[in-house]
Amino acid sequence: MSAKRTVALQGSERRAVPGAIKAGPVSGDEPIEVTITLKAPADLATKAKEISDQPLADRKYLSRDDFQKTYGQSEANLAQVEKFARDHNLAVKSKNPEEHTVKLVGTARDMSQAFNVFLERYTHEGVTFRGRTGTVQIPEELSNLILSVDGLDERPVAKPKFRHAPAVSPHATPNITYTPQQIAQLYSFPSGPGTDGTGQCIGIIELGGGFRQSDLNHYFGANGPAVTAVAVDKGHNAPTGDPNGPDGEVMLDIEVAGSIAPKSQIAVYFTPNTNKGFIDAINAAVHDKTRKPSVISISWGGPEDGGGFSSSALQSFHQSFQAAAIMGVTVLAAAGDNGSSDGLAGDHVDFPASDDLVTGCGGTRLVSNDKKTINSETVWNDGANGGATGGGVSKVIQVPAYQQGLQSTKTNGTKAALAGRGVPDIAGNADPDTGYNVLVDGQTFPIGGTSAVAPLMAGLVALLNQKLSKPVGPLNPTLYSLQKSGKVVCRDITEGNNGDFSATPNWDACTGLGVPNGAALLGALQGKTAKGA
Repeated sequence: MSAKRTVALQGSERRAVPGAIKAGPVSGDEPIEVTITLKAPADLATKAKEISDQPLADRKYLSRDDFQKTYGQSEANLAQVEKFARDHNLAVKSKNPEEHTVKLVGTARDMSQAFNVFLERYTHEGVTFRGRTGTVQIPEELSNLILSVDGLDERPVAKPKFRHAPAVSPHATPNITYTPQQIAQLYSFPSGPGTDGTGQCIGIIELGGGFRQSDLNHYFGANGPAVTAVAVDKGHNAPTGDPNGPDGEVMLDIEVAGSIAPKSQIAVYFTPNTNKGFIDAINAAVHDKTRKPSVISISWGGPEDGGGFSSSALQSFHQSFQAAAIMGVTVLAAAGDNGSSDGLAGDHVDFPASDDLVTGCGGTRLVSNDKKTINSETVWNDGANGGATGGGVSKVIQVPAYQQGLQSTKTNGTKAALAGRGVPDIAGNADPDTGYNVLVDGQTFPIGGTSAVAPLMAGLVALLNQKLSKPVGPLNPTLYSLQKSGKVVCRDITEGNNGDFSATPNWDACTGLGVPNGAALLGALQGKTAKGA
């Protein structure tokens, strides 16, 4: 019998990591797990757009059970992948119709033959990983079914977006640090009875590090959230003991979100720092029928076009975000800490903040001498030796409907209509010199970065959901619609730049629409104007 015809999986091409050193081929006996993401029914994208375009009052979200029944992958399609696995001596570890995924396990030898790839070991920046170059090959009859294959290549794809304050401040004004509660007060977050996050679950994605419950008990005292670690793939809650490492990200995320919504449940999804791990963790949070997060905070990311993410993986992420929209789950992500370049040459934006179904969170420098009134707030940019808020124009994702007609402004004054998705959407305090006081591995110190903004805004969304008794769901269309209708729910930031882009009145590629006024936003969502809006 002749061999079945194979074709390259669209978007699966991988290039070598610049500067990586080859350490030899992978052993043929090495165990490998891959996640095959199948294309969802076409009406999933249609429904996600319909939900996003609707006013909040008209949105009817699906429960996770109903989503699976309505949009889950068909048994016939899953069976085709199972047959492919059997034909190549691979085992099916799990089938997840609601996630549109099938996880296969097998040896490197069998995986290499099944997908026609050559797997090698690489070392880069002190990290050794399994990688590949070129494309993944799949049977021609599955080409209209498979969206991505992730797990063959395990190169790190994301970095945490937090920053420690430099030893010498780049600013003339004195350093001022805050508790998350003080930031919430300055930003007029809803307060009083019924605004503590009761009944809400905040999902947090972590690609490394861990937390110690003893630290959380000390930080929150008697008034703190219930925090649960959820293991995804080979990830787990693994504090390193190094407060300057990924533990700082994990603790920052939990302590900021938990301070804003102290009676919420917080589920922390730990996963490896790979395309597969990242996608699997987001799917785990979006489809979690036990904890049921209503908002997801992501403080890890990388340049959308920097080689870490394959384009097929970006499509898998987006499909998961579409599912989140249909189920009323808000997703927020840090916009990055390396200015308009995102750490590369030229202008780049950070993913997943650049996905149009994700609310990208940029950074500001907030000064309040008495910590009760705002003296100034500008774009966070510590100069060449420090960090700056990410932001810019996507080269990968088209301009979404809610950003039509907007323009970016370069620091040289050049204005241009958006040629792609503009990042960020909103902003909040991120300068480490005006950072958040947190407790990490037994040590107390301030941390900044756009990493702090995503959990801050996730806490706000939890409060909004509680007060509205309904999830706000995909947030961007609502924010931009309110802006266009003349309802002021964000305080515009008009001073500063992030490198190549400048802050301007209205939306800009540094701080988006500005800093949300929590009370004004709640009032607008309730259909009335809040006092002081």
